[in-house]
Amino acid sequence: MTRKERFEFAIQYFQEKYPDAQTELIYDNPYQLLVAVILSAQCTDKRVNMTTPAIFERYPDVNSLAEADFESLFPYIKSISYPNNKTRHLLGMAKMIRDEFNGEIPLTVEELIKLPGVGRKTANVITSVLDNQPNIAVDTHVFRVSARLGLTVKAKTPLATEKQLVKYLPEELRAEAHHWLILHGRYICLARNPKCGECGLRKICLIYRQNINNALSPEP
Repeated sequence: MTRKERFEFAIQYFQEKYPDAQTELIYDNPYQLLVAVILSAQCTDKRVNMTTPAIFERYPDVNSLAEADFESLFPYIKSISYPNNKTRHLLGMAKMIRDEFNGEIPLTVEELIKLPGVGRKTANVITSVLDNQPNIAVDTHVFRVSARLGLTVKAKTPLATEKQLVKYLPEELRAEAHHWLILHGRYICLARNPKCGECGLRKICLIYRQNINNALSPEP
């Protein structure tokens, strides 16, 4: 099966399986999404969604967050992974947006990655979710699922994975494909115990084929 055929098979499956795929982070505006995505690094969306309501009540916008200090913000996110760094990132992000972007969340990858706590993955999430830009954020789920399905080949870094996905995915599907791969990795193609019996992508899955071959191989 060619790479093009793999993508065609996967796209058809995902369009049927996840027709309304979107982020599971809860937010009402660009500021809230940016805060939530920064907090979600190496943390579950469920935990973030439990944490952000109190933050948004206390700091409802960029300006109020920019006026906060470490001691006042930290207690709100101490249950999140890496709370010290993320507290500093949120404070720095808010101050920079207030001072250099007139309080408006920028919507280009180039501008977003200047913000503390915002790397390429976060910038791609923000631009694709808020503005439907054809960007693909590569997290651990996207990285793992893409490789297992043979959508990426020998991609050793998130950027290499992103470039291969962008090459083969139609532009109009890229923003949605990010969510397809995340949801599939989160609920079906788990890192340690993938639910292969529930997966409709076994036909193209390299790991599934490898496991079948191993099971059929005679023991020495």
